[in-house]
Amino acid sequence: MRVFGIDPGSVRTGYGCVETDGSHHKLISCGALSGPTDGPFPERLRAIHDQLLALLTSSAADCVAVESLFYARNVKSALTLGHARGIVVLAVVEAGLPLAEYAPAEIKQALVGHGRAEKSQVQHMVTLLLGLDTPPSPYDASDALAIAICHAHTCGGVLPVASGTRPPRSERSWRHVSLAALGRRQLQ
Repeated sequence: MRVFGIDPGSVRTGYGCVETDGSHHKLISCGALSGPTDGPFPERLRAIHDQLLALLTSSAADCVAVESLFYARNVKSALTLGHARGIVVLAVVEAGLPLAEYAPAEIKQALVGHGRAEKSQVQHMVTLLLGLDTPPSPYDASDALAIAICHAHTCGGVLPVASGTRPPRSERSWRHVSLAALGRRQLQ
């Protein structure tokens, strides 16, 4: 299965695509998209949308995973991020791909083992899990790869998750993924 992860941002939107069987992952591509920083905000969003739609169309991804909104103290920052996230969701829908969403703490928990991990810790785990010689850069790209890997572990690398749905909680733990990968019965 090929999972495309997206870390929405209004200045830079990270993306990462991995090929996975649920336990072994291979990097396909990653990077960060941005629009003109000196132009109006809507033009920056349009540029990110157009670039992202082109990548989604050419990626041959089976599904897309996106970081969901988090509660921010700064209302203006939250609204700006909401706009960026909206154009990301629009691009995914236009590409006709199923979409799954994960909270930032859920992604960090899945990769590092605790929901308050630092960006450098997430980047390090992404580097290890993908067997890379150098860490993916910038952090937006490593965050997007983390989102894709989180989805691969959550759904077990078997089927894409339909838009807005997720597997039952009992099938979203590391125990389930590792035992499924080994072909053993899940322990109760």
